[in-house]
Amino acid sequence: RGATQWLFGFGCTASLATTTAKRGEHRAHLALQSLHETRTWSISFTKGARERAAEERLLADIALNAVADAFDIPGSTRVRVRLKKAEALTTQLARAPTAWGDLLAGNSHCVAVAGDTPPRVLFPGAFNPLHDGHLAMAEQAQRITGWPVAFEICTNNVDKPRLDYLSIQARIEQFEAGTAVWLTDTATFITKARSFPGVTFVVGIDTLIRIADPKYYAGGESGLAAALDEMSALGCRFLVFGRKLDDAFRTLQDVALPEALLMMCKAVPEAAFRKDVSSTRLRGARVKTGRASNSPSSS
Repeated sequence: RGATQWLFGFGCTASLATTTAKRGEHRAHLALQSLHETRTWSISFTKGARERAAEERLLADIALNAVADAFDIPGSTRVRVRLKKAEALTTQLARAPTAWGDLLAGNSHCVAVAGDTPPRVLFPGAFNPLHDGHLAMAEQAQRITGWPVAFEICTNNVDKPRLDYLSIQARIEQFEAGTAVWLTDTATFITKARSFPGVTFVVGIDTLIRIADPKYYAGGESGLAAALDEMSALGCRFLVFGRKLDDAFRTLQDVALPEALLMMCKAVPEAAFRKDVSSTRLRGARVKTGRASNSPSSS
């Protein structure tokens, strides 16, 4: 790990008092990420109780104390913070196992969270949140392949921000005890294939379309062709589930894909499986009902 174990990032975002009245809260979120942990702090200030300069000073003191807490600096050095009765600083903390830190530092590419037998069938996904559609797909994939399905959570998705430890912990906790789950930093399917040679990936048609997109490969079309050839040589295959896209349910037969990719695919027909569940819509519903987290780690 070397010097990496001493590196950290600290950030703050805030909406504070201005010369005009604000509709929303005066609030701030702070976060610290190191090799060992993720910490967040959140607070809402009482509107109208302070001028801008006073809120800025208070937030600066909170930030200094937060860093001191994170690095176990003796308590006598803390800045005294005066909060109103209705104000409370809320915190979250996730300490990472050594294996998670090795992923973040780039010293490893995959680690078994539960069940350490190399999977024969792997279901990659964000699982934000894990829902009935995911579980039904896994059950169907096991019936088709005859092998138990392991789930993969990637900390470094090519299209999304890297996951912090709080987000990783929350997603892992969704799975029942004993479910095989792998944590990886394999952002693309060619890197997944190298980490899990011979595996059958469980994917939706939307994911397969992205796998065939040259923009994800160095060299464009030539990079895509080389990656598909390597995935095939590694013995990887794709079990492809249909999905509703652009108001129409689409399966493997409905999209144009490179022949080299099609040769690695097996379609699950609509008659055998269809479940129109969207993680994006579920997250939207969660926000509307007030169940979404206000912490910076929510993603």
